[in-house]
Amino acid sequence: MGAPKWVVAPLALLLLLQLAGASHDVRRSLEAEAASPSVPASILSPLLRTGYHFQPPMNWINDPNGPLYYKGWYHLFYQYNPKGAVWGNIIWAHSVSRDLINWIALDPAIKPSIPTDQFGVWSGSATILPNGTVAMLYTGIDRPGTNYQIQNIAFPKDPSDPLLREWVKPGYNPIAIPEAGMNATQFRDPTTAWHAGDGLWRMLVGGLKPGTLRGMAILYRSRDFKHWVRAKHPLHSALTGMWECPDFFPVREPGHPDGLDTSEFGPHYKYVLKNSLDLTRYDYYTVGTYNNRTERYVPDNPTGDVYQRLQYDYGNFYASKTFYDPAKNRRVLLGWANESDSVAHDNAKGWAGIHAIPRKIWLDPSGKQLLQWPVEELDQLRGKAVSVGDKVVMPGQHFEVTGLQSYQSDVEVSFEVPSLDKAEPFHPAYANDAQKLCGMKNADVKGGVGPFGLWVLASDNLAEKTAVFFRVFKDGHGKPLVLMCSDPTKSSLTAGLYKPTFAGFVDTDISSGKISLRSLIDRSVVESFGAGGRTCILSRVYPSMAIGKDAHLHVFNNGVTDIKVSKLTAWEMKKPMMNGA
Repeated sequence: MGAPKWVVAPLALLLLLQLAGASHDVRRSLEAEAASPSVPASILSPLLRTGYHFQPPMNWINDPNGPLYYKGWYHLFYQYNPKGAVWGNIIWAHSVSRDLINWIALDPAIKPSIPTDQFGVWSGSATILPNGTVAMLYTGIDRPGTNYQIQNIAFPKDPSDPLLREWVKPGYNPIAIPEAGMNATQFRDPTTAWHAGDGLWRMLVGGLKPGTLRGMAILYRSRDFKHWVRAKHPLHSALTGMWECPDFFPVREPGHPDGLDTSEFGPHYKYVLKNSLDLTRYDYYTVGTYNNRTERYVPDNPTGDVYQRLQYDYGNFYASKTFYDPAKNRRVLLGWANESDSVAHDNAKGWAGIHAIPRKIWLDPSGKQLLQWPVEELDQLRGKAVSVGDKVVMPGQHFEVTGLQSYQSDVEVSFEVPSLDKAEPFHPAYANDAQKLCGMKNADVKGGVGPFGLWVLASDNLAEKTAVFFRVFKDGHGKPLVLMCSDPTKSSLTAGLYKPTFAGFVDTDISSGKISLRSLIDRSVVESFGAGGRTCILSRVYPSMAIGKDAHLHVFNNGVTDIKVSKLTAWEMKKPMMNGA
């Protein structure tokens, strides 16, 4: 996958683009294109470049590709434009790390170099073969101006090199091409391959049924990892539009934090199928069962593909990829967050795009969804700490957390709600549209139980602030329902920014009155985890005043019910080694 400015364009336009087989580089942010070409000085501040989120020193990046652990090193390949801060000229850049936090840039790994990828090397995945060799599956473009997509494979030139610095592409490429009746411009992003004890390898490729909005996880099989045959039916499909960057992997029993290798197979395992939905630019997933004999995946929630959809992240997060980490027996999730400023801004800055903090993921004890949490290695960056405890925030009040530079920080807070009696009634019309509800009931709209949470990257006079908060409703049966929101609508006085509210419901029992929030604040990104990682929201923000030491951190309560901060700890975060920047 190779994508432009992140934005949800009008649905009708996107439908037309889908049916026409639109290419990646057609869609642009309507907000960004309409923005003034003038660039405010604040946008160019080096203090808006993230401090501890992954990014190269300059230019455009998007999808994480082929992450893996190999001979003591974590490897991250990613879509990169070496010539500028907008999408185009895409190659696979390459960085390595010992801990997923400190990164060293190496020379690019995969570039257009053979007939089957001469016009583009798009996204793909890594598979560790039984002999320990890495096989990299990726999408290539083999003809100009058409985005005709085919699947290729590459191998390390020297498997003994732990840094995997050189790659070769065998002469039998491509390994999969669009067949008659397939949509050749909507056929990309092969997954990590797996085997299920029957001698066959399998991989998925994202696709779209021609003339429809049926997204598909197209299934291929191989006995030798060289010759691949398309299965008669997709592993799964749904009327959702094109499925980009599919991912498919097993998970252990509910609540078990350890991960599984993609090829570990068992009838008692649950499976996760994820797709990056081209129509909305969000990553959706379902939890279900997989039968390798019938070659079918069935979600536990039969409406989960279209309604009551689960997302890895309800904010600016897309084209994600997971991998199994044998060093710590975990599954790790990586994702891309684009800028929300204008194209003119990006060109002036000379850079665009970051990656989210790597997250460990596992199945919630309920078995209905995944839990996500920043990898434990992130804690090594914690420095000076400030704590607050047993502090009541009365209705309409707020207090500042002082004593640290909060513009690059990690904040964990536990709230207690003494009573849910004043929770607002929930209208079922918003049951599948938390984002719309948050847009109406934003941080400044007074409620019953909430909104309460954090104001981060706030200016001294609070003219600028980004809110991350909870709001509690009661459904028609009196059951509490928790909404988590990120509201950047007042994050900046800079014109020409895309500043949507983001939101998701939190599947947690708040009847005890307790709920937690963790926010990773990093200059121009706020990445938040609600209720132990049940709901996650990443926002990109570009303050014009709340930059560096001028950024402040507050706890606020805009409800009519007292809220207690039982414990808050905030750490200043040190800057890791970041690709030479």
